[in-house]
Amino acid sequence: MGDDTTVFELRKVLISEQAPLAKRFRALFSLKHLAAQTPATPETFPAIEAIAAAFSSPSALLKHELAYCLGQSGKDEAVPYLRTVIEDRQEDAMCRHEAAEALGALGDQSSLELLRQRRDDATEEEVVRETCEIAIERIEWEHSPARIDERLKQSDFASIDPAPPLAETASQPSISDLQQTLLDASLPLFMRYRAMFALRDLASPPSLPTAVPAVQALAHGFRDTSALFRHEIAFVFGQLSHPASIPSLIETLSNPTEASMVRHEAAEALGSLGEEEGVEDVLKKFINDPEQVVRDSIVVALDMAQFERTGEAEYATIIPAPHQAVAAA
Repeated sequence: MGDDTTVFELRKVLISEQAPLAKRFRALFSLKHLAAQTPATPETFPAIEAIAAAFSSPSALLKHELAYCLGQSGKDEAVPYLRTVIEDRQEDAMCRHEAAEALGALGDQSSLELLRQRRDDATEEEVVRETCEIAIERIEWEHSPARIDERLKQSDFASIDPAPPLAETASQPSISDLQQTLLDASLPLFMRYRAMFALRDLASPPSLPTAVPAVQALAHGFRDTSALFRHEIAFVFGQLSHPASIPSLIETLSNPTEASMVRHEAAEALGSLGEEEGVEDVLKKFINDPEQVVRDSIVVALDMAQFERTGEAEYATIIPAPHQAVAAA
């Protein structure tokens, strides 16, 4: 199969409203793999265009995943598509938040003015304003002299995160110290996210003695008042796929008053734990959930659970996608 044909076939599946959602997600993460190639290949920029073409879909879940994948591509060519999404006030807030986060992941300084406008607009959706705040700080951090001086622990995860983990120092903070920072609502979200990703890295690999205590510390984040913050906790649990997170994820998914963007992320995190006993049965209970984005996430999560059970090499259609490809921030 030729390179052009590969992207064409994947794009055809991705933009098809008749194709099963799970199949479209697998096509998306195959395209994500091509879009993130460094150095770029002849498939890279057509793959970015193919991902962006699916923003015409009515599925908020799919569109927010498109934005995530464009942010993870590391390519400036994705920026115009993401800016268009943020500027569209008719677009779903979950999708617009993901587009703002993606601009942060790309470290795009040219988008700082737009992000500041959205952050400072009192009429803007709270989840969008909060995401813009974090994205601004991430871009400023990435281009700051302080970043060069920071020593960061090598992470097991290939994702470009909304914030880096806290820098390593001579005296490392304890899990209880990190939990305190994580839960301190008086601190900037960016600082709290740094504590979140530091705790994540202390929970991987799962054999670490710090793993279960770090997962338990992170679970306290589900009590935060910010839906954005709670959804990021669920995303991190999806990355970790640690069994200790299952009780809090089930509780979050099962809470009908929880924001749909949080419940959707909890569903997909449970999908990454699909080989654990009872998880698939829990997911099936929500297949007819009143919230569309939750129903869609259950479809994807059950597909992920099947993938985990069968031990397939990668969650993608044709070519490899990074581990835990489906979870989005």
